[in-house]
This record gives sequence, C-alpha cells and structure tokens, in this order.
Amino acid sequence: MGLSTHVLDTMHGCPAAGMAVELYTTDGDFATLVKRFELNADGRNPDGMLYDNASLKVGTYRLVFDVKGYFARRCVALPEPNFLNRVSIDFGVAHPSEHYHVPLLVSPWSYSTYRGS
Repeated sequence: MGLSTHVLDTMHGCPAAGMAVELYTTDGDFATLVKRFELNADGRNPDGMLYDNASLKVGTYRLVFDVKGYFARRCVALPEPNFLNRVSIDFGVAHPSEHYHVPLLVSPWSYSTYRGS
C-alpha cells in the first residue's frame, strides 16, 4: 500500500488535474522536500504511490497543494489577496504497513481532508 493523495475541485465538480503538490518529511520546525509533482487527469499523484510500504516510515509528513495556482489556471476570478493560496496538510504515519491516503476536497474558499482508504 503506502502513501497516496487525490484532490477534488468542489467548485467545478471534477478532479484537480494539473494541481502542483509538494511532499515533505517533517521534524519539528524543519521540513525536507521529498518531491514535487503535478496531479494527473484523475487528480491523483502520477506514480500511484508517493511511498510504497517498504519506503514509508513512522514519522510526520506534509503535503502542500498550490490551490491559488490551480484556480488561476482554471480562470477563476480570485480576489487579491486570495483567501486560500497554498493548503498544507501535516499528518503522522504511525503504522507504515497500512495504507495512508490523504485526499483534499477544495474550492477557492474552503477545503476538507480526511484519512482515506
């Protein structure tokens, strides 16, 4: 299993294809960039897994989603400054043998997440 993500654009009712995302490992106030990627046509990370079970470790992680850039590319009229720019989700992995799926439901004005399956 491992770690994966998926973003749904709730304003348009579709996957957030092309949204830029960054994955970090975190340790207190320090964050180390692991990878940058763009979501595929289904709004998912393009490799299927950001980490597989052999690579995923107990620890804390951060996903950063470029919400402002995504909606600007969709030609959504956004106020300046935007209400949402980048959405960061900090989460912990306690059991790396399990699957951790971190979905994001997002509009220019709100977001929600949960531990998916």
